[in-house]
Amino acid sequence: MNDKVRYPIGNFEPIRKFTDKSRKHIIDQVPGIAKSLRESVQYIDDEQLHIPYRKGGWTISQIIHHLADNDMNAYIRFKRALTEEESLAGSYREDAWASLHDYADLPLEDSIMLLEILHKRFYTLLCGLDPDQFRRKLQTEVLGTISLDTALQRFVWHGQHHIAQITSFQASQGSQLE
Repeated sequence: MNDKVRYPIGNFEPIRKFTDKSRKHIIDQVPGIAKSLRESVQYIDDEQLHIPYRKGGWTISQIIHHLADNDMNAYIRFKRALTEEESLAGSYREDAWASLHDYADLPLEDSIMLLEILHKRFYTLLCGLDPDQFRRKLQTEVLGTISLDTALQRFVWHGQHHIAQITSFQASQGSQLE
């Protein structure tokens, strides 16, 4: 499998020496994720929404609904980490969720609007935290025990990662999308 297609912006690599300035830069990207997502699909037609972005990959529609599900989970994990000691970040079967009928039946606009509202709430929460709160920890199955600084970086990377998959799909479709 071509990793450049699967991970067009590369694998997630957290910044270990995170400053207040770099944290603010990451936080300020949260409100733009849904806007970038909306822009990334504006020229994709209904038929193309149901084409996998790569062989064996999810469809564009599945990616968008997955982002809504993932970001709801991330928001809850973040709040639990702020209110519990080293909370366990629950996981879910992304592949199984993507095969449920709501991913095929719901309009993309529902998930994009959900993301806009959720990101507004998340941004408000993030802007009100002090630097010590970002050092709180949560346990994940994939990354082990991480700080909220790392969770925040992963959250933003994850949105950008999937948007890049959509835009790379568009590029592979060439002038069909123009």
